[in-house]
Amino acid sequence: MINAPSPFQIGSVTVDPPLLQAPMAKFTNFAFREILRRYGGVGLAATEMISARSFLELDSRGEAYPERLWGVKEEARPLAVQIWDNDPAALADVGRRLVDEFDVSVVDINFGCPVRRVTCNAESGSYLLRYPDRVGRIVRRVAEACRPVPVTAKIRLGPSEETVNAGEVAQAVEAAGGAALTVHGRTAKQMYRGQADWERIAAVKEHLQRIPLIGNGDLRTPEAIVEAFRRWPVDGVMIGRAMLGRPWLFAQAAAALAGRPIPPPPSLRQQKDQLFEHYRQIVGRFGVFKGTIMMRRFACCYAQGCPGARTFRDKVARVSSPEEFNEVVERHFPQPSEAP
Repeated sequence: MINAPSPFQIGSVTVDPPLLQAPMAKFTNFAFREILRRYGGVGLAATEMISARSFLELDSRGEAYPERLWGVKEEARPLAVQIWDNDPAALADVGRRLVDEFDVSVVDINFGCPVRRVTCNAESGSYLLRYPDRVGRIVRRVAEACRPVPVTAKIRLGPSEETVNAGEVAQAVEAAGGAALTVHGRTAKQMYRGQADWERIAAVKEHLQRIPLIGNGDLRTPEAIVEAFRRWPVDGVMIGRAMLGRPWLFAQAAAALAGRPIPPPPSLRQQKDQLFEHYRQIVGRFGVFKGTIMMRRFACCYAQGCPGARTFRDKVARVSSPEEFNEVVERHFPQPSEAP
Protein backbone atom coordinates (compact mmCIF):
# COMPACT_ATOMS: atom_id res chain seq x y z
CA MET A 1 0.00 0.00 0.00
CA ILE A 2 1.30 3.42 -0.98
CA ASN A 3 -0.09 6.86 -0.64
CA ALA A 4 -2.16 7.30 -3.77
CA PRO A 5 -0.23 9.35 -6.36
CA SER A 6 -1.77 12.75 -6.92
CA PRO A 7 -3.44 13.92 -10.10
CA PHE A 8 -1.11 16.20 -12.03
CA GLN A 9 -1.39 19.02 -14.51
CA ILE A 10 -0.39 19.20 -18.16
CA GLY A 11 -0.87 22.91 -18.57
CA SER A 12 -4.50 23.48 -17.64
CA VAL A 13 -5.42 19.81 -18.15
CA THR A 14 -5.83 17.68 -15.02
CA VAL A 15 -4.74 14.07 -15.43
CA ASP A 16 -6.75 12.13 -12.86
CA PRO A 17 -5.96 9.35 -12.22
CA PRO A 18 -2.33 9.77 -13.34
CA LEU A 19 -2.68 6.93 -15.86
CA LEU A 20 -2.25 7.73 -19.55
CA GLN A 21 -3.17 5.62 -22.56
CA ALA A 22 -0.31 5.29 -25.05
CA PRO A 23 -0.92 6.33 -28.66
CA MET A 24 -0.56 3.12 -30.69
CA ALA A 25 -0.74 3.07 -34.49
CA LYS A 26 -3.47 0.79 -35.88
CA PHE A 27 -4.95 0.20 -32.44
CA THR A 28 -6.01 3.25 -30.43
CA ASN A 29 -8.77 4.47 -32.72
CA PHE A 30 -12.11 5.84 -31.57
CA ALA A 31 -13.73 2.42 -31.10
CA PHE A 32 -10.93 1.21 -28.84
CA ARG A 33 -10.84 4.47 -26.88
CA GLU A 34 -14.57 4.13 -26.22
CA ILE A 35 -14.00 0.63 -24.83
CA LEU A 36 -11.35 2.02 -22.50
CA ARG A 37 -13.68 4.75 -21.32
CA ARG A 38 -16.43 2.28 -20.51
CA TYR A 39 -14.09 0.46 -18.14
CA GLY A 40 -12.75 3.74 -16.70
CA GLY A 41 -9.48 4.63 -15.05
CA VAL A 42 -7.89 6.46 -17.99
CA GLY A 43 -6.66 9.90 -16.96
CA LEU A 44 -5.73 10.94 -20.50
CA ALA A 45 -6.63 9.11 -23.71
CA ALA A 46 -4.76 9.61 -26.99
CA THR A 47 -5.29 9.03 -30.69
CA GLU A 48 -3.04 7.08 -32.99
CA MET A 49 -0.15 9.22 -34.23
CA ILE A 50 -1.06 11.38 -37.21
CA SER A 51 1.33 12.44 -39.96
CA ALA A 52 1.32 16.23 -40.23
CA ARG A 53 2.38 15.99 -43.87
CA SER A 54 -0.47 13.63 -44.74
CA PHE A 55 -2.94 15.91 -42.96
CA LEU A 56 -1.83 18.88 -45.04
CA GLU A 57 -1.70 16.92 -48.30
CA LEU A 58 -5.26 15.69 -47.83
CA ASP A 59 -6.35 19.24 -47.02
CA SER A 60 -4.65 20.65 -50.13
CA ARG A 61 -6.63 18.22 -52.28
CA GLY A 62 -9.88 19.11 -50.55
CA GLU A 63 -10.21 15.60 -49.11
CA ALA A 64 -11.44 14.50 -45.70
CA TYR A 65 -9.32 14.61 -42.59
CA PRO A 66 -7.08 11.60 -41.86
CA GLU A 67 -9.15 8.61 -40.76
CA ARG A 68 -7.19 8.53 -37.50
CA LEU A 69 -9.17 11.60 -36.45
CA TRP A 70 -12.36 9.53 -36.44
CA GLY A 71 -14.49 10.48 -33.44
CA VAL A 72 -12.16 13.17 -32.09
CA LYS A 73 -14.66 16.03 -32.36
CA GLU A 74 -17.40 14.21 -30.48
CA GLU A 75 -15.69 12.13 -27.83
CA ALA A 76 -15.16 12.89 -24.18
CA ARG A 77 -12.28 14.98 -22.92
CA PRO A 78 -9.49 15.16 -21.95
CA LEU A 79 -8.00 13.84 -25.20
CA ALA A 80 -4.53 14.12 -26.68
CA VAL A 81 -3.79 13.95 -30.39
CA GLN A 82 -0.29 12.83 -31.29
CA ILE A 83 1.38 14.19 -34.43
CA TRP A 84 4.70 13.47 -36.14
CA ASP A 85 6.97 14.96 -38.79
CA ASN A 86 10.31 16.79 -38.86
CA ASP A 87 9.09 20.10 -40.27
CA PRO A 88 8.35 22.65 -37.51
CA ALA A 89 6.09 24.71 -39.79
CA ALA A 90 3.96 21.72 -40.83
CA LEU A 91 3.65 20.49 -37.26
CA ALA A 92 2.72 23.97 -36.04
CA ASP A 93 0.11 24.35 -38.76
CA VAL A 94 -1.52 21.01 -37.98
CA GLY A 95 -1.28 21.60 -34.23
CA ARG A 96 -3.15 24.89 -34.57
CA ARG A 97 -5.79 23.23 -36.75
CA LEU A 98 -6.30 20.56 -34.12
CA VAL A 99 -6.81 23.26 -31.51
CA ASP A 100 -9.17 25.40 -33.59
CA GLU A 101 -11.16 22.76 -35.46
CA PHE A 102 -11.08 19.78 -33.08
CA ASP A 103 -10.81 21.45 -29.66
CA VAL A 104 -8.22 18.92 -28.50
CA SER A 105 -6.99 18.96 -24.90
CA VAL A 106 -3.30 18.24 -25.60
CA VAL A 107 -1.11 18.18 -28.71
CA ASP A 108 1.61 15.55 -28.35
CA ILE A 109 4.66 15.33 -30.62
CA ASN A 110 6.16 11.93 -31.34
CA PHE A 111 9.94 11.74 -31.00
CA GLY A 112 9.89 8.09 -29.98
CA CYS A 113 8.62 5.97 -32.86
CA PRO A 114 11.42 3.60 -33.95
CA VAL A 115 9.68 2.19 -37.05
CA ARG A 116 11.81 2.39 -40.18
CA ARG A 117 9.30 4.21 -42.38
CA VAL A 118 9.18 7.00 -39.77
CA THR A 119 12.87 7.13 -38.85
CA CYS A 120 14.87 6.22 -41.96
CA ASN A 121 12.37 7.14 -44.65
CA ALA A 122 10.96 10.32 -43.10
CA GLU A 123 13.76 11.29 -40.65
CA SER A 124 11.16 11.76 -37.93
CA GLY A 125 10.16 10.07 -34.69
CA SER A 126 13.13 8.70 -32.77
CA TYR A 127 15.50 9.75 -35.58
CA LEU A 128 15.26 13.29 -34.19
CA LEU A 129 16.66 12.23 -30.80
CA ARG A 130 20.09 12.58 -32.38
CA TYR A 131 19.48 16.33 -32.56
CA PRO A 132 18.15 17.76 -29.27
CA ASP A 133 18.37 21.27 -30.69
CA ARG A 134 16.02 20.30 -33.54
CA VAL A 135 13.64 18.74 -31.03
CA GLY A 136 13.67 22.01 -29.12
CA ARG A 137 12.98 24.08 -32.23
CA ILE A 138 10.05 21.87 -33.17
CA VAL A 139 8.52 21.97 -29.69
CA ARG A 140 8.94 25.75 -29.48
CA ARG A 141 7.25 26.34 -32.83
CA VAL A 142 4.33 24.03 -32.06
CA ALA A 143 3.89 25.31 -28.50
CA GLU A 144 3.72 28.89 -29.73
CA ALA A 145 1.18 27.94 -32.39
CA CYS A 146 -1.07 25.96 -30.07
CA ARG A 147 -1.31 28.26 -27.04
CA PRO A 148 -3.10 28.01 -24.67
CA VAL A 149 -3.45 24.28 -25.38
CA PRO A 150 -0.44 22.44 -23.91
CA VAL A 151 2.09 20.71 -26.15
CA THR A 152 3.88 17.61 -24.90
CA ALA A 153 6.55 15.27 -26.24
CA LYS A 154 7.15 11.54 -26.18
CA ILE A 155 10.73 10.30 -26.45
CA ARG A 156 12.93 7.26 -25.86
CA LEU A 157 16.11 6.99 -23.81
CA GLY A 158 18.15 7.87 -26.87
CA PRO A 159 19.10 6.66 -30.33
CA SER A 160 21.13 3.71 -29.01
CA GLU A 161 22.80 2.28 -25.93
CA GLU A 162 25.91 4.24 -26.89
CA THR A 163 23.94 7.49 -27.12
CA VAL A 164 21.52 7.68 -24.20
CA ASN A 165 20.67 11.38 -24.19
CA ALA A 166 17.13 11.56 -22.77
CA GLY A 167 18.25 14.11 -20.16
CA GLU A 168 19.55 16.49 -22.80
CA VAL A 169 16.42 16.06 -24.91
CA ALA A 170 14.25 16.61 -21.83
CA GLN A 171 15.96 19.93 -21.13
CA ALA A 172 15.40 20.99 -24.74
CA VAL A 173 11.70 20.11 -24.54
CA GLU A 174 11.18 21.99 -21.27
CA ALA A 175 13.16 25.05 -22.36
CA ALA A 176 11.12 25.24 -25.56
CA GLY A 177 7.80 25.39 -23.71
CA GLY A 178 6.81 21.73 -23.58
CA ALA A 179 4.18 21.05 -20.92
CA ALA A 180 5.05 17.41 -20.11
CA LEU A 181 7.45 14.69 -21.19
CA THR A 182 6.85 10.97 -21.62
CA VAL A 183 9.91 8.72 -21.68
CA HIS A 184 9.78 5.17 -22.97
CA GLY A 185 12.45 3.12 -21.26
CA ARG A 186 14.16 1.71 -24.35
CA THR A 187 16.44 3.18 -26.99
CA ALA A 188 15.36 3.54 -30.60
CA LYS A 189 17.77 0.79 -31.62
CA GLN A 190 16.15 -1.63 -29.17
CA MET A 191 12.75 -1.21 -30.82
CA TYR A 192 10.58 -3.30 -28.42
CA ARG A 193 13.24 -5.83 -27.44
CA GLY A 194 14.61 -6.31 -23.95
CA GLN A 195 13.23 -4.67 -20.83
CA ALA A 196 12.30 -1.05 -20.24
CA ASP A 197 14.95 0.63 -18.05
CA TRP A 198 13.08 2.49 -15.33
CA GLU A 199 16.31 3.58 -13.63
CA ARG A 200 17.10 5.62 -16.71
CA ILE A 201 13.54 6.92 -16.96
CA ALA A 202 13.79 8.10 -13.35
CA ALA A 203 17.15 9.78 -14.03
CA VAL A 204 15.44 12.14 -16.47
CA LYS A 205 13.61 13.76 -13.54
CA GLU A 206 16.87 15.44 -12.49
CA HIS A 207 16.90 17.31 -15.80
CA LEU A 208 13.40 18.76 -15.43
CA GLN A 209 12.59 21.81 -13.33
CA ARG A 210 8.88 22.40 -13.90
CA ILE A 211 7.12 19.94 -16.14
CA PRO A 212 5.83 16.46 -15.21
CA LEU A 213 7.61 13.25 -16.13
CA ILE A 214 5.59 10.30 -17.39
CA GLY A 215 7.16 6.85 -17.50
CA ASN A 216 6.33 4.22 -20.11
CA GLY A 217 7.33 0.63 -20.70
CA ASP A 218 6.49 -2.91 -19.57
CA LEU A 219 3.73 -2.07 -17.10
CA ARG A 220 1.54 -5.14 -17.45
CA THR A 221 -0.29 -5.51 -14.13
CA PRO A 222 -1.89 -3.30 -11.48
CA GLU A 223 0.84 -4.41 -9.09
CA ALA A 224 3.59 -3.32 -11.51
CA ILE A 225 1.94 0.08 -11.89
CA VAL A 226 1.71 0.55 -8.12
CA GLU A 227 5.36 -0.46 -7.82
CA ALA A 228 6.39 2.04 -10.51
CA PHE A 229 4.88 4.91 -8.52
CA ARG A 230 6.40 3.58 -5.30
CA ARG A 231 9.93 3.25 -6.65
CA TRP A 232 10.36 5.98 -9.23
CA PRO A 233 9.88 9.79 -9.18
CA VAL A 234 7.32 9.87 -11.99
CA ASP A 235 4.20 12.02 -12.03
CA GLY A 236 2.29 9.64 -14.24
CA VAL A 237 2.63 6.37 -16.11
CA MET A 238 1.63 5.51 -19.66
CA ILE A 239 0.28 2.07 -20.49
CA GLY A 240 0.72 0.65 -23.98
CA ARG A 241 0.77 -2.93 -25.22
CA ALA A 242 -0.67 -4.47 -22.05
CA MET A 243 -3.95 -2.59 -22.49
CA LEU A 244 -4.68 -4.12 -25.92
CA GLY A 245 -5.74 -7.44 -24.47
CA ARG A 246 -6.86 -6.03 -21.13
CA PRO A 247 -8.55 -2.65 -21.57
CA TRP A 248 -9.82 -3.00 -17.98
CA LEU A 249 -6.22 -2.67 -16.74
CA PHE A 250 -6.63 1.07 -16.17
CA ALA A 251 -9.64 0.55 -13.91
CA GLN A 252 -7.75 -2.13 -11.98
CA ALA A 253 -4.69 0.09 -11.61
CA ALA A 254 -6.76 3.09 -10.51
CA ALA A 255 -8.38 0.96 -7.81
CA ALA A 256 -5.02 -0.42 -6.64
CA LEU A 257 -3.50 3.05 -6.45
CA ALA A 258 -6.44 4.26 -4.37
CA GLY A 259 -6.17 1.30 -2.00
CA ARG A 260 -9.46 -0.21 -3.16
CA PRO A 261 -10.02 -3.87 -4.07
CA ILE A 262 -8.93 -4.62 -7.62
CA PRO A 263 -12.04 -5.39 -9.72
CA PRO A 264 -11.98 -8.75 -11.51
CA PRO A 265 -11.64 -8.90 -15.30
CA PRO A 266 -14.81 -9.31 -17.31
CA SER A 267 -15.99 -12.84 -17.92
CA LEU A 268 -15.19 -14.58 -21.20
CA ARG A 269 -18.86 -14.18 -22.12
CA GLN A 270 -18.57 -10.43 -21.58
CA GLN A 271 -15.33 -10.29 -23.56
CA LYS A 272 -17.00 -12.12 -26.42
CA ASP A 273 -19.92 -9.68 -26.42
CA GLN A 274 -17.45 -6.81 -26.38
CA LEU A 275 -15.60 -8.30 -29.35
CA PHE A 276 -18.79 -8.41 -31.43
CA GLU A 277 -19.61 -4.80 -30.49
CA HIS A 278 -16.06 -3.74 -31.35
CA TYR A 279 -16.42 -5.44 -34.74
CA ARG A 280 -19.73 -3.69 -35.43
CA GLN A 281 -18.18 -0.28 -34.75
CA ILE A 282 -15.15 -0.92 -36.95
CA VAL A 283 -17.25 -2.24 -39.85
CA GLY A 284 -19.72 0.61 -39.43
CA ARG A 285 -16.90 3.10 -39.88
CA PHE A 286 -14.66 1.42 -42.46
CA GLY A 287 -16.99 -0.89 -44.38
CA VAL A 288 -17.33 -4.65 -44.36
CA PHE A 289 -14.17 -5.70 -46.19
CA LYS A 290 -11.70 -3.17 -44.78
CA GLY A 291 -13.29 -3.33 -41.34
CA THR A 292 -13.03 -7.12 -41.22
CA ILE A 293 -9.36 -7.05 -42.22
CA MET A 294 -8.66 -4.32 -39.65
CA MET A 295 -10.48 -6.27 -36.97
CA ARG A 296 -8.10 -9.22 -37.25
CA ARG A 297 -5.42 -7.46 -35.22
CA PHE A 298 -7.92 -6.30 -32.58
CA ALA A 299 -9.53 -9.72 -32.26
CA CYS A 300 -6.15 -11.38 -31.71
CA CYS A 301 -5.79 -9.33 -28.53
CA TYR A 302 -8.90 -10.81 -26.96
CA ALA A 303 -8.91 -13.73 -24.51
CA GLN A 304 -5.18 -13.47 -23.88
CA GLY A 305 -3.86 -16.03 -21.46
CA CYS A 306 -6.88 -18.31 -21.67
CA PRO A 307 -6.62 -21.93 -22.82
CA GLY A 308 -7.79 -22.02 -26.42
CA ALA A 309 -6.76 -18.44 -27.15
CA ARG A 310 -3.94 -19.50 -29.48
CA THR A 311 -6.29 -21.52 -31.68
CA PHE A 312 -8.72 -18.62 -31.73
CA ARG A 313 -5.97 -16.20 -32.81
CA ASP A 314 -4.79 -18.52 -35.55
CA LYS A 315 -8.30 -18.74 -36.97
CA VAL A 316 -9.42 -15.14 -36.58
CA ALA A 317 -6.20 -13.80 -38.16
CA ARG A 318 -7.39 -15.21 -41.51
CA VAL A 319 -11.02 -14.11 -41.67
CA SER A 320 -12.12 -11.88 -44.55
CA SER A 321 -15.91 -11.66 -44.25
CA PRO A 322 -18.54 -11.14 -41.54
CA GLU A 323 -19.66 -14.75 -41.97
CA GLU A 324 -16.16 -16.05 -41.34
CA PHE A 325 -15.66 -13.68 -38.43
CA ASN A 326 -18.92 -14.71 -36.76
CA GLU A 327 -18.23 -18.41 -37.30
CA VAL A 328 -14.70 -18.25 -35.87
CA VAL A 329 -15.79 -16.28 -32.82
CA GLU A 330 -18.74 -18.57 -32.12
CA ARG A 331 -16.75 -21.79 -32.62
CA HIS A 332 -13.30 -20.92 -31.33
CA PHE A 333 -13.51 -18.09 -28.81
CA PRO A 334 -12.52 -19.65 -25.45
CA GLN A 335 -15.48 -20.81 -23.42
CA PRO A 336 -15.90 -20.07 -19.69
CA SER A 337 -15.46 -23.78 -18.94
CA GLU A 338 -11.97 -23.60 -20.51
CA ALA A 339 -10.81 -20.83 -18.23
CA PRO A 340 -8.36 -21.78 -15.45
